[in-house]
Amino acid sequence: MTNHYVATVPVKFTDPDGQERTRFQRVGAMFRNTRNGDGSEFFSLKLDFPVAVTELVMFPPSAKDPQD
Repeated sequence: MTNHYVATVPVKFTDPDGQERTRFQRVGAMFRNTRNGDGSEFFSLKLDFPVAVTELVMFPPSAKDPQD
């Protein structure tokens, strides 16, 4: 199993035949990590370009987080 995923954004365009298409532009990579203390997983998103921040870290929701 890979420890990373390619992060992309969809970009719509019209090809020479007039058809609307979508390509996916790479903007970074997301990495799976393991916490040293309890072995729980979390993810880091590394962006290829600065947009106020260059890294976001995602954790699974905890039992005390509100469920949408």
